[in-house]
Amino acid sequence: MKEITLPKASQLTSPNPVTVVCTQKPDGSTNLATVSWWTYLSYNPNMIAYAMAKTSYSGEMVRSNKKVILTIPGTQIAEAVLGCGMTTGRDTDKAAKFGIELIPVEGSSIQIPAHSRVAIVCSLKEYHETGDHYLYICDVEKVYGDEEEEALFAWNGYRKIAPAKQGE
Repeated sequence: MKEITLPKASQLTSPNPVTVVCTQKPDGSTNLATVSWWTYLSYNPNMIAYAMAKTSYSGEMVRSNKKVILTIPGTQIAEAVLGCGMTTGRDTDKAAKFGIELIPVEGSSIQIPAHSRVAIVCSLKEYHETGDHYLYICDVEKVYGDEEEEALFAWNGYRKIAPAKQGE
């Protein structure tokens, strides 16, 4: 073995699950941000965690509203999901810009992409500074799933988004 960089390690450990973090903006609209690291923390009580850059507008909204929905996007919106990860929602309606149809989630004012395999409705429990990111720890309130949708994964150090069977 030879010494490598952490970004190179992310290429070697692909794929990573792609997640769209859905938050509510001050005007009531939904903001979408793409992240590729989250994990289950506990099943009793139900808890998850995910990381976002400190500069993330969606992170700012989660810290403000204490509400978030993590979705696992389906293949039909792969290109749009990649675009959401490279655009700020601070002054852009990403759903409109990238043609993502949003649908309501029972009991939440935050909408989600119509083509989602899983939606995890959460409330923010706490967050911690972790270098250039924040780690968000969330209580899971409800979980929805659609087995007809095929999940997306990040490949090659997050340079490509594709289903697991098509990634390489």
